[in-house]
Amino acid sequence: MHIGMIVGIGPAATDYYYRYLISAMAKAGCDLQLTMAHADTPTLLRHQTENNQAAQVEIYLQLAVRLKRCGIERIAVTSIAGHFCIEAFKKVSPVPVIDLLETVRAEIHRLGYKRVGLLGTRVVMESHFYGVLEGVEVIPPTTELLEVHNAYVSMASLGVATEQHREVFVRAGNVLTKDLGCEAIMLAGTDLALVFNSQSDPGFRVFDCAEVHAAATAQCALRSFAEPPSV
Repeated sequence: MHIGMIVGIGPAATDYYYRYLISAMAKAGCDLQLTMAHADTPTLLRHQTENNQAAQVEIYLQLAVRLKRCGIERIAVTSIAGHFCIEAFKKVSPVPVIDLLETVRAEIHRLGYKRVGLLGTRVVMESHFYGVLEGVEVIPPTTELLEVHNAYVSMASLGVATEQHREVFVRAGNVLTKDLGCEAIMLAGTDLALVFNSQSDPGFRVFDCAEVHAAATAQCALRSFAEPPSV
């Protein structure tokens, strides 16, 4: 299946999704059919802060129409911050949307988590992951919330995680798990893979939302290969 991705928000997340899809398709022995269109990080973050859904949906729609002309059959937005207007975008998108919020909600419920911490942008944290995790207590940082937001925006814009960024996120995660009793920390920002990867152990359990969404996107890409040919 030909996948379209709205990328660039931020660049590290784009790289993460792209590499994940390449690896998944190679393991399956299938060719990757992918077309990407670039969105602007500062514009998205401004619209998210203002809750200007209409303006961001218009940007997504223009990019989705461009991708549709290239033959895409499904589309994904590679940003959790960018999902603040996903319901509105789904109503006008010319192709079905692979919704990160839906895939994360299903996986959180499958794992049976009841109390999770949250790291990401301010809006994502203050909205408790946009309020979509019914039956799960979602705990954002308290005194560290603005510090986490600023560190995340800095990291996402640079596409690089510094030791200072890592210290902010790990300290906030330790407070949420050790002091506030969270079972796991939701990495509710796709660029957090720069800090929390298979080579690092932060000392607490993490749930990588980007990985779950990338896996769902890869499953869509593989779907047409698994379907029997029509006769």
